[in-house]
Amino acid sequence: MSVFAERRATVLSRLEDGVLIVPAATHALRNNDTEYGYRQNSDLYYLTGFTEPEAVLVLAPHRTGEAVMLFLRPRDRDREIWNGKRLGVESAPAVLGIDAAYPIDELAQRLPDALAGAHRAFVQLGEDERFDRTFFAALNAARTKTRRTGFAPDTFIDPSTILHEMRLIKDAGEIDAMRRAAAITGLGHVAGMRATRPGLTEFELEAVIEHAYHANGAQDVAYLSIVAGGDNATILHYDTNRGTLRAGELVLVDSAAELDLYASDVTRTWPVDGRFTAEQRAIYEIVLAAQKAAIAEVRPGAHVRSAHEVALRVLTAGLIDVGLLRGNVDEAIETEAYKPFYMHGTGHWIGLDVHDVGSYTLRDGKTNRPLEPGMVVTVEPGLYINRDLDVDERFKGIGVRIEDDILCGPGGPVNLSDGIPKEIAEIEEIVGSGALARA
Repeated sequence: MSVFAERRATVLSRLEDGVLIVPAATHALRNNDTEYGYRQNSDLYYLTGFTEPEAVLVLAPHRTGEAVMLFLRPRDRDREIWNGKRLGVESAPAVLGIDAAYPIDELAQRLPDALAGAHRAFVQLGEDERFDRTFFAALNAARTKTRRTGFAPDTFIDPSTILHEMRLIKDAGEIDAMRRAAAITGLGHVAGMRATRPGLTEFELEAVIEHAYHANGAQDVAYLSIVAGGDNATILHYDTNRGTLRAGELVLVDSAAELDLYASDVTRTWPVDGRFTAEQRAIYEIVLAAQKAAIAEVRPGAHVRSAHEVALRVLTAGLIDVGLLRGNVDEAIETEAYKPFYMHGTGHWIGLDVHDVGSYTLRDGKTNRPLEPGMVVTVEPGLYINRDLDVDERFKGIGVRIEDDILCGPGGPVNLSDGIPKEIAEIEEIVGSGALARA
């Protein structure tokens, strides 16, 4: 709890004459009255460690004795029988280290007092209509209350200007959580490699991989797993996972574990029958070389797009070498001739969200942001040769992506997902080496 308290203290010091309001994530219906599994709003978790729904955090530095307030569900024996234990209002201050806690039903009544005396409101609007109505009603009440003496917020500011800048730099505990999530992810990928053989379905492979995550302590997947065999590997966000794996084809697996709400994000590509064809090997080696070159660019002072620019040159040169592109590298990049084969960026922030928060540019919105120690990015070059392309038939249907989670350390890149096999020799040794249990 001390880590969360330190984060709140930092935010309070930066709010000055403002008040910050962060609601919990809302429930999402899956169908009829059945909900998706609940996952807390990352900002609320970052400041409290609290994982229950139906809550609102208020940070109000101008309120003596109640600078940190949480509105949450009270204890309810009948509801807890159905849906599990609640922390409760009485226990929240001591357990979470906050100043005060109130029932969530009192938010509308008490929020005007929290807003009164603040000039600015740091609040995310437009995501939850019910919360928006509550906030604006409270704001109107606060303005009425302070009309003759005092003041209420007259400026709204996106809380990301404070919170998301803080979340960009990971502390030691966050890095450890992400490293452990990546280690669990590695166990899943290796289990998947061992189980892979012709005739296996994509969803069976998905089940093997995700079983390893849960068996080793992960609470969830960080995102819907992509298990794409053959032509499906040329579809970037394919997640149907209903095809059958065939000899002579590759399978691209973009799947990762989430641990204590922290994400990993890893992609590996391997041959279904355990051996790369000459064409598959050629494309794979290009992507692997691009990834290694890009990872080297994750260092303090390099800008956030350096890795992409380096990877792009290696990929483009490789495409020219194997005859899929013509001309020279500079021309191919300038004309974007590579785009049919490589149409996405080379990475993104990662942390509490798999596509984590934080701007990729400086305040001017144009200058690429320099990397700093504590930032974590994915590095994920790929090449995708769709069958619709007018290229050598031998390359059609090949899709390769290789992705790791890279910490910008003080001395350079630190691969948090290091150890997950990606060299051709080790992949060919592992694939198909284990038994698959079937009912």
